[in-house]
Amino acid sequence: MKKKLLTTVASVVMLSSALTACGGNDKNEASPAASPSTSASASPSESAEAPANVERFDVSLRHIQIGELQKFRKAILDEVVKKSEDEVKGANFELDAVEDSFNRWTKLPAEMAAGNPPKIFDVFGGPAEAQKYARANKLLDVTPILDELGIKDKFTDTSTFTVDGKIYGLPIGASSEGWFYNTELLAANNIAVPKTLEELEAAFETLKGKGITPIAMGSQAAWVPFMLVNTMIARYAGPDIQAGVANGTRKLTEPEVVAAFAKYEEWIKKGYFTKGELGIDYAGQTNEFIAGKTGFLFDGTWRASTFAAEGVGKALNGKVGYFAFPAVSGGKGDQTAVNYNQNNGYAFSSDLNDNEKAAIKAFIKNLYADEYQVRGFKEDGVLPSMKVDPTLLTSEDPIMKEVLANNAAAGTVFPHFDSLVPGTVNGEFEKQIQNLIAGKSDPQKAVEAIQKLLDTELAALK
Repeated sequence: MKKKLLTTVASVVMLSSALTACGGNDKNEASPAASPSTSASASPSESAEAPANVERFDVSLRHIQIGELQKFRKAILDEVVKKSEDEVKGANFELDAVEDSFNRWTKLPAEMAAGNPPKIFDVFGGPAEAQKYARANKLLDVTPILDELGIKDKFTDTSTFTVDGKIYGLPIGASSEGWFYNTELLAANNIAVPKTLEELEAAFETLKGKGITPIAMGSQAAWVPFMLVNTMIARYAGPDIQAGVANGTRKLTEPEVVAAFAKYEEWIKKGYFTKGELGIDYAGQTNEFIAGKTGFLFDGTWRASTFAAEGVGKALNGKVGYFAFPAVSGGKGDQTAVNYNQNNGYAFSSDLNDNEKAAIKAFIKNLYADEYQVRGFKEDGVLPSMKVDPTLLTSEDPIMKEVLANNAAAGTVFPHFDSLVPGTVNGEFEKQIQNLIAGKSDPQKAVEAIQKLLDTELAALK
């Protein structure tokens, strides 16, 4: 991957293009993007309307936009549903809100096994979910719908939703992950924005010495600390470590990976994270930061909207900055690389009648349009998953400006492990991180346990 991929026009589009170029999966060659009028202006009778004279029919829709932290995304979803119902005679979308982790690892797998998933549902791309369900013939191939709407080539990367050249899900948006920080708290303690790992740790020590918890962390759901661990592994072992481990050319037992786990364990033992983090959920972690109890928060760029004037964290409006994880001295590979993912999206049941298919086509047409890609970016800090006019992707929000600047400075991007490995391996990863936090394991034992399971899974695929 070349840095020039990240330095044209808008950082959002640049990073999406960079990930597409380095994903290692076969993808369609990008053709000129369809204009908004190509897809969005098609009349209901031409592109979405169900057969005439239909009675009311229900379309179940599972989403994860729960609570105040997700209110902007939920508002967009509600608008899209209303538009789709207006376009398709008789359609009634039944929304079912389920917490993300419970949906991913408990509810949806059980529904898939029983053969009764919702008609539309939130799903994660990769072998653990979307690709697994697609291979089991549980998901609708949306390729014909995208062709009909003229938007297939507008997506920057659908690789984690693709099996044998067919697309079985659509990413909602994209995100990076990095450090949010309380500017007032750092200034009051004479802490400059850290540019190296040593400076970051010095900041942690200064805050701790003043009785301030350095890092907000809620590890009740293990994917939350996994975000930070994932980036630390890439800093120590190089940005190609995730893909290498997933395809068997690299090992988690490499010294650099162990060193990353050891550094994380060191931060745990030094008390840099919120006390009692295993009993704190994701919302609680954010609230700790909003309350000014911590100096730093490692999170996805989607969290930027929380600190807007109308956001849940409006008390910190104008008082939050952002930077990418700093360089690690002696770390392998490109130390400017940033995590970049567009794996969270919607998929659709393969068990559909004609009315339901018409409703789903309307839903796709309305949600995956320039209007909502831009609004998601401006209102909720969600980077687009589609090619959008770069002139529309500007932001006056100071946090988003820093996000875009940090992303533009990145020479490469790297994914998250859970988009590349089987669900059982991801589960073991999360288990070992929580064991490390609880003091029930150590870095060497943790990586050995994960690698052992991964070796078994890879052998089964041969």
